[in-house]
Amino acid sequence: SDVPLECYPCSDFINLVVKRLDIGKKNAREWCTVCPSPESDQKTASFPSFSESFFLGRCMESTPLKRKTVELSTTVHGSVLRHSILKGISAQIVSAADKVDAGLPTAVVTTSPIVLGSTVRCLMGNAFFFSPSDLNQALRLCLGSTATGAEYGAVSALSINHDCTRLLCGFAKGHITMWDLANGKLLRTITDAHPPGTAILHVKFTDDPTLAVCNDSGGSVFELAFRRLMGMRTCESRCLFSGSKGEVCNVEPLFTAPDLKDHPITQYSLLAMASLTKILVIGLKPSLKVWMTFPYGKTDPTSVPQLAWQFVPVQKVVNPVLAFCRGDTVHFLLVKKDETGTIHVIKQRQLQLNCDIISLNVSWINSRTLVVMDSGEKLRVVDRPSQEELESLDVAEVQLVYNSSHFKSLATGGNVSQALALVGEKACYQSVCSYAGQMVLLGTKSAHILTLRNWRERVDCLLKQERFVEALSLAWSFHEGTAKAVLGLFGDPAKRKGVVADKMIEILFQYVERSVKKCPEHGKIQVMEQHFQDMVPVMVDYCLQLQRTDLLFNQLYTRLVENCVARGVFLESLEPYIVSERLGCVTAPVMRDLLTHLQDNNMMDSVENCLIHLDITSLDIQQVVQMCWDNQLYDAMIYVFNRGMNDYITPMEVVMGNKLLVYISCSLAGRAYPLGDIPEDLVSQVKNQVFEFLIRLHSAEAGQEEELYPYIRTLVHFHTPEFLNVLALTLEDFKNDKQALEYQQRIVDILLKVMVENSDFTPSQVGSLFTFLARQLAKPDNTLFVNRKLFDQVLEFLCSPDDDSRHTERQQVLLELLQVGGVVQFDEGRLLGLAEKAEFYQICEFLYEQKHLYDKILDCYLRDPLRKEEIFNYIHNLLSMPGYSSEEKHCVWDKALLHIAELVTLDPAKSADLVAMHFPEEVRPIITRLQDDHLVFQFLRCLLDQREGPHPQPLLRLSPDLHELHIGLLCRFTPRQLPDFLKASQDYRLEEAVQITEQYQVHEATSYLLEKKGDSHGAFQVLGETEREEESPLQRVEGSLGDIIALCHRSSQSLNQEQRGVCVLWFPLLEAMMSPQKLLKGPDTRTTSEVLKELTMKVLNSMSSFIPLPAIIQRILQDPVYGKGKLAEIQGLILGMLETFNYEQTLLETTTSLLNHDLHWSLSHLRAAVSRGLHPRQDHCNICLQQYRRRQDSPDDIIIFSCGHLYHCQCLQRKGSGHAEPRLLQVWSCYKCISSQRGRGGDRVTTETGRGRSTSLAQVSQ
Repeated sequence: SDVPLECYPCSDFINLVVKRLDIGKKNAREWCTVCPSPESDQKTASFPSFSESFFLGRCMESTPLKRKTVELSTTVHGSVLRHSILKGISAQIVSAADKVDAGLPTAVVTTSPIVLGSTVRCLMGNAFFFSPSDLNQALRLCLGSTATGAEYGAVSALSINHDCTRLLCGFAKGHITMWDLANGKLLRTITDAHPPGTAILHVKFTDDPTLAVCNDSGGSVFELAFRRLMGMRTCESRCLFSGSKGEVCNVEPLFTAPDLKDHPITQYSLLAMASLTKILVIGLKPSLKVWMTFPYGKTDPTSVPQLAWQFVPVQKVVNPVLAFCRGDTVHFLLVKKDETGTIHVIKQRQLQLNCDIISLNVSWINSRTLVVMDSGEKLRVVDRPSQEELESLDVAEVQLVYNSSHFKSLATGGNVSQALALVGEKACYQSVCSYAGQMVLLGTKSAHILTLRNWRERVDCLLKQERFVEALSLAWSFHEGTAKAVLGLFGDPAKRKGVVADKMIEILFQYVERSVKKCPEHGKIQVMEQHFQDMVPVMVDYCLQLQRTDLLFNQLYTRLVENCVARGVFLESLEPYIVSERLGCVTAPVMRDLLTHLQDNNMMDSVENCLIHLDITSLDIQQVVQMCWDNQLYDAMIYVFNRGMNDYITPMEVVMGNKLLVYISCSLAGRAYPLGDIPEDLVSQVKNQVFEFLIRLHSAEAGQEEELYPYIRTLVHFHTPEFLNVLALTLEDFKNDKQALEYQQRIVDILLKVMVENSDFTPSQVGSLFTFLARQLAKPDNTLFVNRKLFDQVLEFLCSPDDDSRHTERQQVLLELLQVGGVVQFDEGRLLGLAEKAEFYQICEFLYEQKHLYDKILDCYLRDPLRKEEIFNYIHNLLSMPGYSSEEKHCVWDKALLHIAELVTLDPAKSADLVAMHFPEEVRPIITRLQDDHLVFQFLRCLLDQREGPHPQPLLRLSPDLHELHIGLLCRFTPRQLPDFLKASQDYRLEEAVQITEQYQVHEATSYLLEKKGDSHGAFQVLGETEREEESPLQRVEGSLGDIIALCHRSSQSLNQEQRGVCVLWFPLLEAMMSPQKLLKGPDTRTTSEVLKELTMKVLNSMSSFIPLPAIIQRILQDPVYGKGKLAEIQGLILGMLETFNYEQTLLETTTSLLNHDLHWSLSHLRAAVSRGLHPRQDHCNICLQQYRRRQDSPDDIIIFSCGHLYHCQCLQRKGSGHAEPRLLQVWSCYKCISSQRGRGGDRVTTETGRGRSTSLAQVSQ
């Protein structure tokens, strides 16, 4: 937290970090590598790499800024549809129902006029084309009467032909009438066009005025052909689709606009039909033909199929597209005619909507826009190409009229299918219609119309709601041509952009005026700032998008200056646009206000960010330079000097630290600092000026005490590796520039003079210089010259044995120097001698490796305290990897064997791994070399211990005598681990192992070996001696007793009952536990006596599993302790034994009962299955195919299998499906099942006639 900001030369570097990375100065400590922490030495401070330094100098282009520009990618569509109520027609609906008893509205159709149908008669309103408010909407005709309504039922369908001269009316009782709209005359009454008793669901004209189609509630579709012969009007009906093949509930003929009358598809009179399972597209002309069928797939049975045609331009060709849906997915079918005259129906990309179910209506507003109504009575405007929902409008208040009664055919008795009636619950085909970009909705008491708004109306609609940001976004989408459902923009793109731009400027003025007027006059300053921060960036962004900076600075800024808060927010908002170079030139007054505002608010980092991105011609040079000097804005000062004065030297005299290194690197590479490039005509001049600056003898204001070459000295002291990296880059860039090469040679000479003759530099700094020189001298195209004697001086300096400080650093520097090619500059013999004296073992290793003396490298590892552990990997890699000769490997092998004692002392485990892999035959000589017994013990333990894994095994299998040697060492050093080793290993000899354990008195191990040998009695005696020796603590007696009981258990399992009765193990153990109790007398021994009795009970419980209970009781009674006393003394022992017996007896009885119950349950279920009757699948034999009752030439014996197949016994015998078992039972197999299972590799299905139950059950009838 206490970073020394005034330290030299890191203060500017810390300011650079703070400024570029937007972190506090407290957090800049980790970037300040020049000033070390208090506990570290300043001379060993680490520095950032040149790549990091270069990033800091040029990170201006990617630095995150406080204020961000406005995102213009937000999609805004505004209000797309205009919803209006047809007040005149709505009033007529209510009036007709009340005054003339016309009934409720049931259907609507529109082309030029709007025609409404009711439960009694038809109403026709006035024609309208644009805004319904401009029309009278007066009632023109009233067709029909109450008598007609009573006879025909309610109007269920309406259709008007193209020239608006004829009207077709379908009725709920199945009648169809045709009216003349000019005079209201009834022209035709059709009663026989379809089966009686069904309601008319749809009746529609086609493009041909003499041809129409109708769809009834029976699901059938009929063609109606109108004729006039001899003055008589007739109608001929033809069935196009019968409802018995699938009920059709929607039909839609293709209507063609007048300008598309010559389209090649129109001659076929296309008709789309939607049934409950599929879509059909048929052609009525020249002959009836089905062009395509498309099934829905799985859909909701309550959803209503929808159809809608529209001519759509696809790849510059206009063709009809059919939109259809049933559910939540809209499908599109493109119909086109190719050059050969063939008609193709092509499926297009489907539209998946996020609403629950599309169940009401699909309508085209234009060739790109669909309006979909869902089951919640919400209209969704969708753009088909992008499949984007533009608007959602709730029309529940319309109280839409549904056609459910007609689909259920209530007027004719309800004789419809259940599926059609279910669909009719949500059907409103006759309540929603569209024509010429307009949609009419019929409600129970009103009529509504929806039309597309033009682009101005959509923008103004947002402005009325004071949603200025959304209005600007929507207008910008019109400007760029990305808006959807656009209406009212005409002309070429440039003209359209001009019109929209004028509208956007108007919006900007309104936005600024509204923001200034509605600014809160009182309250916190943060509230006022937030108010303008929401507005100003939007205003600036759109002015820049429209390229109207004159409007921004001359008019809008003048309006904002009146408010001081708005002025400050505006000036601060310019920074991100200047930094991103979207705003390169600012007027002089605004620039002056900007610099003054930022300086007054101590935002000097923002000042610098803006200055280095602005056009230099818009800046007051004198003002900017003075500000940079006063506030140490070095980046801005460099930019002004470079761009404004073409001065590249003055900045280097005042800038230090990493920034100077980056600046020098950029200048020599032809790049401007902090961004951009130096003009091409100045690149050579700048490069020469930089070199001249570096090699100056003295600075401009040099004192008497100033040393020679102050600039090079300062840079080398600051960061030697990075300064040398800059020189290395220049050597790569100017290989063919003779003058640059001369400068570089001069700089190298100065560096040698300054650093070699001066003791102020650390070994790392001097080593970095000579590493750099060695790297350059090793290149084939090197042009530098360096005196070889200087390398010798550096060698003596680095290998000085009198200097113990920085030993590791000096060795590392010399190693790097050798690795880059510096070895050619030294005498190798002298170098090796100096390295050995200085104990530079890595240097020795490097030289030995050059000479292929790999065995001597082992001495280097052993003598180097920091790398001793690495010797094992080195030996293993050299002996295992290819690339080394056999002689070299043998030398290393001998050397490793010679130093094996040191290796084992260093790490026994790694030594054992090395021996097992490379010295398996030298184990005995190695053990001989290891004179220390403990060292031998560690070595053998690592060799013989079981390694972890799925199959544990020792590292190396050794001879038995070595195992026995290890057993003896285990007895000496870790006797507790001996039993585990004996159990894991099997390679020792039992007799010798027993002798060794007896010698060292490891009784537990001896007992295990005797037991393993088969001498259980001997093992018991050994453990008994152990127990007698451990008399003092009862806890240890308990532990030993557990081992003895386990031994007796293992030994008793191998004896028969007679041998157990005279067992020599259990009774001596019992005697050993009972005998000490004879000596316990007095009250002080009561606790010990109780413990011994508990242990005795433990022995009795364990031996009762192997020794008969009478024998145990007899032995207890013979004991003087229990036999001569009263019954109370042995009562506890006997009761305990009896309780154990009772528990085991109860457990046995319970287990037996459960087993008997399970056996009874299994047998009862098996018997029920065997006695179950079989039901044959057929009444004939599956082989001869004759009924078994009608077969006269053979007995009536039949066989029925549980699979249901029936056969004659003789038929099965002829097929070989029966065979005799050794028990003289006939076994039958189902011929049919066996034949099928053989193909699948299944088992045979057989049965035994004598048993009645097997894999497949059969019964034989005699």
